[in-house]
Amino acid sequence: MRSKLQQIGLVLVGLVAGVALSLNFSAIAQKTGSVPLPVEELRSFADVFNAIKQGYVEPVEDKQLITHAISGMLANLDPHSAYLDADAFKDLQVSTQGEFGGLGIEVGMEDGLVKVISPIEDTPAFRAGVRTGDLIFKLDDTPVKGMSLSDAVKKMRGKPKTTIKLTILRKGEAKPLEISIMRDVIKVQSVKSKLIEPGFGYLRVTQFQEETAPDVVRHLDKLYKADSEAKGTGLKGLVLDLRNDPGGLLHGAIGVAAAFLPPNSVVVTTDGRVEDAKRKYTAASEDYLRGGREDFIKKLPEGARTVPMIVLVNGGSASASEIVAGALQDHKRAVVMGTQTFGKGSVQTVLPLSSKTAIKLTTARYYTPNGRSIQAKGIEPDIVVEETPNGGSRERLREADLGRHLANDKDGKEGEKPAAPKKEKVEKTPAKDKEGAKEGEKEDAHAKPFEPASKDDYQLTQAMNLLKALQVIKK
Repeated sequence: MRSKLQQIGLVLVGLVAGVALSLNFSAIAQKTGSVPLPVEELRSFADVFNAIKQGYVEPVEDKQLITHAISGMLANLDPHSAYLDADAFKDLQVSTQGEFGGLGIEVGMEDGLVKVISPIEDTPAFRAGVRTGDLIFKLDDTPVKGMSLSDAVKKMRGKPKTTIKLTILRKGEAKPLEISIMRDVIKVQSVKSKLIEPGFGYLRVTQFQEETAPDVVRHLDKLYKADSEAKGTGLKGLVLDLRNDPGGLLHGAIGVAAAFLPPNSVVVTTDGRVEDAKRKYTAASEDYLRGGREDFIKKLPEGARTVPMIVLVNGGSASASEIVAGALQDHKRAVVMGTQTFGKGSVQTVLPLSSKTAIKLTTARYYTPNGRSIQAKGIEPDIVVEETPNGGSRERLREADLGRHLANDKDGKEGEKPAAPKKEKVEKTPAKDKEGAKEGEKEDAHAKPFEPASKDDYQLTQAMNLLKALQVIKK
């Protein structure tokens, strides 16, 4: 038995050493010296491994145990580091192209349950009424407790036109909610636009994908042409809507920011332990182009970089959308309006373990051009405007609410001076419905999801009011 334990221990030490070399962990810790392996801890790991192999009630394959060990190591670091098995790795690669199968929700784990971070707009989950902060504790009749996140995601995925039932715990609801959703191929149209009226355009980014930045330029061109056809004299104001945008690709965010900022302006900086993680990203082609493609910024309509702008954000605006909002705010290029953003200010690097599997590892933090940390804090709007006229907004999950989230390393430090938000005045005596309940005081759990840029979009109305007021001031 002792010799067998030693053999297992040697194998595991070799395994960990191999992984350390392949992932350059020596570089991550310190480039100046090697990192000694924790032999005592590895011996304890070998003891547990052997105990499971010898005494667990059912036989378990070595590969499964090692995979679970890797997954557990990453899951206990922070909410965004994870082991990506073959399916998860493929899903990640496909989703950045804007098309993938499933329900259309960004999820994480909390207390053993699947927590909805954000439903993606125009997807089955969004249309069915799934909300940020919902806790999924049953998938069909299978309890989520005890599942890994990847296993839960696998179960939610499936063939298009098949149905799955989610049993959900929602704050404010006395009983669990059961929501049946038909799976579909998720095709996320990441950019939408419309001319609200002559002189005023609306541009919405729902997610940052490979084609998002070029699409933004195409939609800007479309808006300017539509304004010309409407007998306008060029856009006098533009609303960039980043509400409920969960983020995506970094170079997509840089490309979108580059459409509105002067060339070579700083968009975002990153800082981590590895030298490669200490970066400054600017509105320059080398930072937003991939694969030697043509520079789409050259097709930017004249006036796009100077048109007065409002950026709309809320608690569902995360990661890449916070980078864009923070850059436009720091450069005083736009007024940021809405509510405080999600606060995901960490960088995840995907490190392949093989052609089919990888790990997603948090390697750095994001900072705005003025050096403000986004992590667990988010972007404070210049003007706070709630979602409804009576001052109410849907309660949302934020990064700071997630277990094991990274701290904001600039909290309480000198030099960080976030702009103090100004409260928008709202109606203090809200209307009442037919039953006498105040508007916004109660909400149907299965109510139709809010539609941005509709006649009921209070925040957009306030953005338009401000843009028109700025025109009056200019005159």
